Amino acid sequence: MLRIAVPNKGSLSEPASAMLHEAGYRQRKDRRELVLVDADNEVEFFFLRPRDIAVYVGSGKLDIGITGRDLLLDSGSEAEEIMQLGFAGSTFRYATLPGTAKDVSEFGGMTIASSFSGLVKQHLADNGVEASVVHLDGAVETAIQLGVAQIIADVVETGTTLRNAGLEIIGEPILKSEAVVIRRKGAPADDPKVQQFLRRMQGVLVARRYVMMDYDIRVDQVEKAVALTPGLESPTVSPLHHEGWVAVRSMVPSKDAQRIMDELYDLGARAILTTGIHACRL
Repeated sequence: MLRIAVPNKGSLSEPASAMLHEAGYRQRKDRRELVLVDADNEVEFFFLRPRDIAVYVGSGKLDIGITGRDLLLDSGSEAEEIMQLGFAGSTFRYATLPGTAKDVSEFGGMTIASSFSGLVKQHLADNGVEASVVHLDGAVETAIQLGVAQIIADVVETGTTLRNAGLEIIGEPILKSEAVVIRRKGAPADDPKVQQFLRRMQGVLVARRYVMMDYDIRVDQVEKAVALTPGLESPTVSPLHHEGWVAVRSMVPSKDAQRIMDELYDLGARAILTTGIHACRL
């Protein structure tokens, strides 16, 4: 049975569970559940603190897990990223009071506060900078005001919280993070259960990016129409009872669907419909 770690709370939890549900797996109904067995799919889910997931997977106690790239790298565990999941995106950056420093090269001898101390230490080492790192759990923007540090490193979305604290973002991003699937380094790459899981998750990612488009069009306009809707391999074209017309079915990127519908209509296409795709295999 495949043993999978899933975030039990925070910004990763609900999107991860939603994606697993779309992939056909059972998910817990009671947030107090810590373990859920999905016997039909031969999977056992363990709902853990997002920060601990990389440790469990890296130790080999669990086969794979879903966590943030930032949490994976901060953990220093023997786990590696094997798939990007496209949600919970964030940027990890330095911030300080105006005039303190411009980038990481000027941090020598200073103190940096962060909830991701492992990640910061590695970034400083990669840049050849010697500085002290203080680990704090949350609300690191107050560290400068209280004199604990001269610089902070934190997850930045809009930057409003930092600006309200009188701080400015400096230097290049330390890391761009998102939700990822991880496994233990050196684990067999061809494990059939893991590969099945990844195919299901990939199917959800594709299904979220595409819609199925159906339309009717005259035969003499088919080539122009299918140029707009080429599909993944090739669209399906079927003759209609009404002579001189065909029905076309094709997957199209959801972000382009409205524009494509307009262009098809201008070509003379009618009965243009789009439907959502809940899952797929490519």
